[in-house]
Amino acid sequence: MTAVVPSSCTTTGLLAVEHLTRVEDGERLHALLWRAGADWRMIGSSVLGGGIGERSWVLNAQVAHGYRRVDPDRHLADLARDAGADGPGVGLMTAADVQAYGHAQNGGVDALATVGLGVRGWAASPDHGSAAPAAPGTINIVVALPVALSDAALVNAVATATEAKVQALLDAGHDCSGTPTDAICIAARAPHPTAEVHGFAGPRSTWGARLARAVHQAVLAGACRP
Repeated sequence: MTAVVPSSCTTTGLLAVEHLTRVEDGERLHALLWRAGADWRMIGSSVLGGGIGERSWVLNAQVAHGYRRVDPDRHLADLARDAGADGPGVGLMTAADVQAYGHAQNGGVDALATVGLGVRGWAASPDHGSAAPAAPGTINIVVALPVALSDAALVNAVATATEAKVQALLDAGHDCSGTPTDAICIAARAPHPTAEVHGFAGPRSTWGARLARAVHQAVLAGACRP
């Protein structure tokens, strides 16, 4: 595997991501890295850096179809280290081409979505489920808000973003609620003694409504890419 090298291409707004390229097993793969820096608190379902805590970067890495490694957390940590990401962070992976992401902003909220729909369906199904991890296909969503949220509001924000994702998939003409491996990371500012900590992020709250619109637009853009 070659070292991960950043390119000069970035988005704008809170989620100013770098485009990274590497070669693994002869295949050219890409990743998006957001160097958030200090004073961010994140909630996520990621294999690396999931849960709630202070995080300073988010890596969304493309992996090969048929990915078989049993240590994805270590793999992501190695990729982040090679890219020079310092401190604790969040690592997401997908078999989709992360260069074809959707990006949207609404009222100060920034959302980015990489949308892989090769294996999709409805969350409630007759399948019994499995203890084994599903192969990466994956809709990965990263959201940044310029305000502080309570723990409860962070959980609320995950629910709001998920509802917006499903709405976008239906609007894009897909008969599904997502894929078996969808992941999410929501970043909010760390609480400060002089700043308000918002206790709600439902779809009709001020910041939840903005988050929902941004996620809907980002997922819709990603889902409609050829």
